[in-house]
Amino acid sequence: MERLKVNLCGIELDNPVIPASGTFGFGYEFAELYDINILGTFSFKGTTKDARFGNPTPRIAECTSGMINAVGLQNPGVDKVISEELPKLKAVFNKKVMANVSGFSVEDYAYTCEKLDKEEQVGWLEVNVSCPNVHGGGMSFGTNPESAAEVTRAVKAVTKKPVFIKLSPNVTDIVAIAKACEQAGADGISLINTLLGMRIDLKTKRPVIANKMGGFSGPAIFPVALRMVYQVASNVNIPVIGIGGVSSAEDVIEMMLAGATAVQVGAANLVNPFACKEIIENLPAAMDKYRIENLKDIIGGALNG
Repeated sequence: MERLKVNLCGIELDNPVIPASGTFGFGYEFAELYDINILGTFSFKGTTKDARFGNPTPRIAECTSGMINAVGLQNPGVDKVISEELPKLKAVFNKKVMANVSGFSVEDYAYTCEKLDKEEQVGWLEVNVSCPNVHGGGMSFGTNPESAAEVTRAVKAVTKKPVFIKLSPNVTDIVAIAKACEQAGADGISLINTLLGMRIDLKTKRPVIANKMGGFSGPAIFPVALRMVYQVASNVNIPVIGIGGVSSAEDVIEMMLAGATAVQVGAANLVNPFACKEIIENLPAAMDKYRIENLKDIIGGALNG
């Protein structure tokens, strides 16, 4: 449907709805449930240079209007993602996919991005400098403007495809970090990753999650995510992908009014595997309700209000 289309760094999406990394596997798992080509695109499971088993269990804790996870970037490593996962994805998905990359050093990020940049099916690289579940990596780069910029420069030096830097909300000034990434050559900003949270088991009187703390996601974080998207979109001149607590067509519209060109759906996929499909199907009616003809026309519509 033409009225749902948006352009993300030169690549046209049929709609702005993108399942977020870590909530949609490598796509083919969901293709058993519905035709995933309905999606704008999706961000596949966070990939690192080497294989990772992830954090010890338990890794998941429930909470009001959300969940906490500390999976710890479990993945088979970039070589197996390229040789095994992408071919399986190609059999069921005929669009460009977003490759989500994490690392434990600047060299790790550059190595993994350079490899994935060569893959024809990869349309964008989403560089995660914001994972709260891994000690000594991820978020340690995303909480400091200079470190985030260093990763950005290193990745841009070895890639040709658009690079989105995924930022952490667990900072004092997210605008400063986003601007540093833009100045270092980032093509776009993805935000937000999860907030840092925890639960304590009243029976054992110990943290529920083995990692003690983890990433808090779900509808409860939507207002925080919306505020940060608005702040960043007001201060950079590159596209923003809005993420955080999105669970409805109305949430997508609100994120786009705040300045998002596209919108990622995360925890909702874990509650309802058809969440993204239903959001896309509900968008035209929501647009009609709010007298919106084309989604691309509302991007940043609230910024000057």
